Amino acid sequence: MYGIANCSTVKKARAWLEGRGIAYELVDFKKTPPTREQLARWCKVLGVDAVVNTRGTTWRTLDATEQARTQTESGAIAVLLAHPSAIKRPVIEHGSGLLIGFDETRYAGVLQT
Repeated sequence: MYGIANCSTVKKARAWLEGRGIAYELVDFKKTPPTREQLARWCKVLGVDAVVNTRGTTWRTLDATEQARTQTESGAIAVLLAHPSAIKRPVIEHGSGLLIGFDETRYAGVLQT
């Protein structure tokens, strides 16, 4: 799981996983930002619109030029490398793919066996 430890959505996802005994490791963006390769894979699999968090505080602090750069994959990756807090969270890499954000129904369908 990738995210920010004190993010409320990450906290919900962690509680959901822990409540079901599902093991995970949290990689905090603040301590270990994602690599260009990770961001490229996330954008390719999930789509740029899913990876860029346009509802968060970091997004609101970006100027219009930086926000506009996120319309292309290469621009989005550059912005997210510079501002990892603008990545929608959490990102969960699991055996069969990726999940982004927290949705109990999706988690149950994909992560519970």
